[in-house]
Amino acid sequence: MSVETQAAPGRAGSKAVPGTRRSVAALRALGLLVTLAALVVVGLLSVWVGTRGIPFTSTWSVLWQPDGSETSVIIHEYRIPRTLLALLVGVALGLSGALMQSLTRNPLADPGLLGVSLGASTGVVVAIAFFGVGTALGYVWFAFLGAAVASVLVYVLGSSGRTLATPDRLVVAGAAVTAVLFAFNSAVLLLNPRAFDQFRFWTVGSLAGRNMDIVLIALPFVVVGLLLALGLGPSLNALAMGDQVGRALGVNVGRTRVLGAVAVMLLCGAATAAAGPVGFVGLVVPHVARFVVGADQRWMLAYSMLLAPVLLIGADVLGRVLGSPGEVQVGIVTAFLGAPLFIALCRRRKLVML
Repeated sequence: MSVETQAAPGRAGSKAVPGTRRSVAALRALGLLVTLAALVVVGLLSVWVGTRGIPFTSTWSVLWQPDGSETSVIIHEYRIPRTLLALLVGVALGLSGALMQSLTRNPLADPGLLGVSLGASTGVVVAIAFFGVGTALGYVWFAFLGAAVASVLVYVLGSSGRTLATPDRLVVAGAAVTAVLFAFNSAVLLLNPRAFDQFRFWTVGSLAGRNMDIVLIALPFVVVGLLLALGLGPSLNALAMGDQVGRALGVNVGRTRVLGAVAVMLLCGAATAAAGPVGFVGLVVPHVARFVVGADQRWMLAYSMLLAPVLLIGADVLGRVLGSPGEVQVGIVTAFLGAPLFIALCRRRKLVML
């Protein structure tokens, strides 16, 4: 066999690789479009389905042409803001969960691992017990402030000394701060029955009773966190191979971790402040995204950003159907849906190992 004949398959193979990559990218893009279509469908269901039955034709009509009727008020004042908030919270939880698992290289990481959720809860406890705040709109600012303080404290503790903050140190610092905040919250609530009575409605995680004001408050934080998270995709791909390899590829490890922590604080803080602690969404969705697109962080972040609101809005609609004429809070539904799904995912070794 001649040298030219031997070389031919190599040239053909080199051309096939880019073609294969383009095909994979096209399939992933198609999957994103399908997920986006599913998001539109569940969004319409959320506007249509509620504790009060409204025909779909009437819903569709007043959706585009508000007429001031009772049906129009229900759709525009309650269901649309609720759906938009579920969209924002889902995007925030999905992205923050994916970021946490990538930054810590821990498949069991969720948005609350750095103390963000407990920090937000502490802010609400302080608002109720010491400042007499009694509305969801008032909770938002205290919850976000608590999430920010907890995130900064965790990062300071995790980066103390001469070394930069590593995933292991951040996790340990987050566990320590979470334990302290949990003890503080428990002490305050046990000593203040009135605060406990109000706090228990917030801590279950709910989208009910939130209006457009809360959506507008959460929106800028989620947008900034989203832009930061998506911009970190290439750097996270490099860091997935280890810090030394990441540095060799030109990634600033410290800056990437700081920006990632800021993004998690913004996303998870805004979501928790607006809707309360909603479990399992940020934990399960990144695993589903990783199952679909593999380890590429750029695609995983994009899929997590769309799959999470599909799950959250779907869970909210299911809670309204199951609890009719009342409703089951979305935090309870996501726990019931997420726990068995996560157990099934954990049985697949390739999903557990990052």
